[in-house]
Amino acid sequence: MQLLITRINKGRVLVDQEIKASVGKGIAVFVGINSSDTESTLCAAAEKILNIRIFQDQSGRLFKSVQDKKYSILCIPNFTLCATTTKGRRPSFEKAMAPVQAEKMFDKLMVLLQNSMVNAQPGCFGANMNINLELDGPVNIILKI
Repeated sequence: MQLLITRINKGRVLVDQEIKASVGKGIAVFVGINSSDTESTLCAAAEKILNIRIFQDQSGRLFKSVQDKKYSILCIPNFTLCATTTKGRRPSFEKAMAPVQAEKMFDKLMVLLQNSMVNAQPGCFGANMNINLELDGPVNIILKI
């Protein structure tokens, strides 16, 4: 699983000009699910997303998590994070999980995040999304789980 976590002031997802998800201060998480990922991968990903310390404490150090701050999570499915680019000019997506299975995994990840008492909103799996983010920092973290 590949995750791109970015700190945001606000974010929203639109599909066909209709708002599907909207959050305030927190993080946007782009989620790429590999064919080798399992439910234990989801648990590890949820733990990292909720607890990675990328927000400042009183002394200005990155020492607080989205869960500590009670901020929001905008979670966006993004199979292109699974791209392999070692050969040629066109990315290969053969390591990405098949769409039907990946959607089930994404839904399970959302349940894990939403059960944490944090406002977690999903993007639309398989849709062409218009994603509007106001970045904070910028602070961007790439995680491979």
